[in-house]
Amino acid sequence: MVVPAVLPSDGAATAATPATVAVPGSQSPAAIPSKDQGAIPASTAISFDVTLNPRNAAEATSLAQQISNPSSTYYKHYLTAAQWESQFSPTSAQVSAVTSWLSSEGLAVGAVSPDSLSISVSGSAAQIGNAFGTSLHNYNVQGKSVRLTSGAVSVPSGVASLIQGTPGLNQVINTATAVTVPSSQTPTANGSTTPETGSNATNASTPSSTPIPPPPAFVNDLPCSQFYGEAVDTTDPAFGPGYPTTEPYANCGYVGAQLRSAYGLSTAPGSGSNGRGQTVAIVDAYASSTLLSDAQEYATLNDPNYPLSSSQFSTDIAPNFDLKNLCQASGWSVEQSLDIEAVHTMAPKAHILYMGAKDCDNGLLDSERQVVDGHLADIITNSWGDDAGDLLDSSSDRAANDTVFEMAEATGISILFSSGDSGDEFATTGETSADYPPSSPYVTAVGGTSLQIAHNGTRSGELGWSSTTSNLCTAALKGVIPGCTKKKEGTYVPPDPGTYFGGSGGGTSFNYQQPYYQAATVPADLAERNTINGTTPFRVEPDISMDADPFTGMLEGMTESFGSSVAYGQFAIGGTSLASPLFAGVLADANEVSGTDLGFVNPALYKLNQTTPAAFYDVVPPSGLQDVAFNNFINGLNASGGVVTQIGTLAYEGPEEYCDATNSCEFRDVALSTAPGFDSMTGLGTIGTGFVKALANE
Repeated sequence: MVVPAVLPSDGAATAATPATVAVPGSQSPAAIPSKDQGAIPASTAISFDVTLNPRNAAEATSLAQQISNPSSTYYKHYLTAAQWESQFSPTSAQVSAVTSWLSSEGLAVGAVSPDSLSISVSGSAAQIGNAFGTSLHNYNVQGKSVRLTSGAVSVPSGVASLIQGTPGLNQVINTATAVTVPSSQTPTANGSTTPETGSNATNASTPSSTPIPPPPAFVNDLPCSQFYGEAVDTTDPAFGPGYPTTEPYANCGYVGAQLRSAYGLSTAPGSGSNGRGQTVAIVDAYASSTLLSDAQEYATLNDPNYPLSSSQFSTDIAPNFDLKNLCQASGWSVEQSLDIEAVHTMAPKAHILYMGAKDCDNGLLDSERQVVDGHLADIITNSWGDDAGDLLDSSSDRAANDTVFEMAEATGISILFSSGDSGDEFATTGETSADYPPSSPYVTAVGGTSLQIAHNGTRSGELGWSSTTSNLCTAALKGVIPGCTKKKEGTYVPPDPGTYFGGSGGGTSFNYQQPYYQAATVPADLAERNTINGTTPFRVEPDISMDADPFTGMLEGMTESFGSSVAYGQFAIGGTSLASPLFAGVLADANEVSGTDLGFVNPALYKLNQTTPAAFYDVVPPSGLQDVAFNNFINGLNASGGVVTQIGTLAYEGPEEYCDATNSCEFRDVALSTAPGFDSMTGLGTIGTGFVKALANE
């Protein structure tokens, strides 16, 4: 490691100055010795970023808060990106000090971001280890082989105060949050759900012009309901005591007119807006070659009064893609089309900018930064995150993201993140934790609901999204599905309440103290839930919610692989991947009504909840067991041609199970729940019929 002889700001280092300094929070909590799979070969080529600390960081945080606080005299007095950079970006001399040191270590220094906060770097594993005083290993993280540093990253004392982190050195495999109802009609010939590894050759960088194959097709099982409760199962037995004898089939997928009507966007006074004049950016990994044509076909078939013109759509795609195997690139195509179609559904005149990141790791941050630094959009929706990332991501990696979010706050850009689809994450990770980035106090975390739309387009009910599934045991399925024996024929296995399927992400942060805007709203038992933090209140997410349950989800259309052929197809989909772009469209409508960008909306949302609570629809627990949904499988589990009936319960708050690699299992009640007022599953609730006008006037 070469140590600079001169400090960037204070002159020559004294004899008492340590040669190297550890970058605070640079080691990932996921780098557990028992999960270590061994060192990465010394010659392995690695690309990552070195991020720099902003100047006057405390002042940047204070200014962003004042600009987004409706009670401040500086509310909505946004800076331009250039103004923010002139006050808070590193100086050219500071950037040069860092790049000179990197070059002296034999590392290749690439582009510096326009905001001067990020430097692209590449080198061999050996060079990186020597430069940063650590080694690089693969670790088993949630079933995937992920590259992490074995210890903290160290840098020369001469540049230590400048360096914030090294995103991409510790890989963070963000996942898309789109969820479909389980179906028997999902071809598998051209796709796989097998966990991928970091060593596969298909993780190498390739030009983004190289097509990414479409994912295996998903087809709705029939019958399904066009509106909630339309089609009813009168043949199969009830799920258990207290459940109705006839239950509705799962939703086929709501379309635009239904969603706009249910949320009051087409009828409420003052909310007859459509996002005109607004730009919504969608940040996802990779890019399907049929994004625009699929979205146009979808609008023509399902929302013909609101076509998507070519002039309303633009893209900015990374020149090269990498980590395609580790990130399961084909699966991101489902996310991309859903985001575009959901935004257009709620704001049919808004412009949509699709940002195709190079990968699902630090490439997503690079694309986010690009939108913010260039102020390319008024709103950014992100339907991805790291499962339990609030607990597992390194603090230096989170700091790199948070700096970009703070810049967006100061320059008037709304940033939204899906809250996740695995509830409290216990069933997936064995830990109860919020996801990151939605746990950041500088973004709006959008949770999920189960939206019930009646035949006339009105909202007949809305529950917190948390669901279970269970299969009806028949003679044909004995020994095929777990627990199905001759003795269990004619009953559901597992019995009531079934197996936890998925739900709105959320929870209390372990790292971020309670932001000021939540202080008067979030109950103390939620803010102080993490006992390791004592009685100090911490950030709780989500902030607000919209439809996300795949049993009551939206219809999506995209190009899919139907075995040996490729064609456009449609199917029901959900997840908080749906909720975030739906809310992005709502914010575009509110911006239009307001006549100005609303920017970081959390402070306004929480104030609005105090002053105009009727603007929200409070999501509360169901009154009974009547809220269930059936899904009918055709030849789902064997080749007998038989029918498999699966029932799904909604608004579930019972036990969930986690099993580790040794098949040692434990149960714990779902940590998230709905309640009157703010709750851990849906936040403030969802939007009421007068929400757009009320928020625009806040």
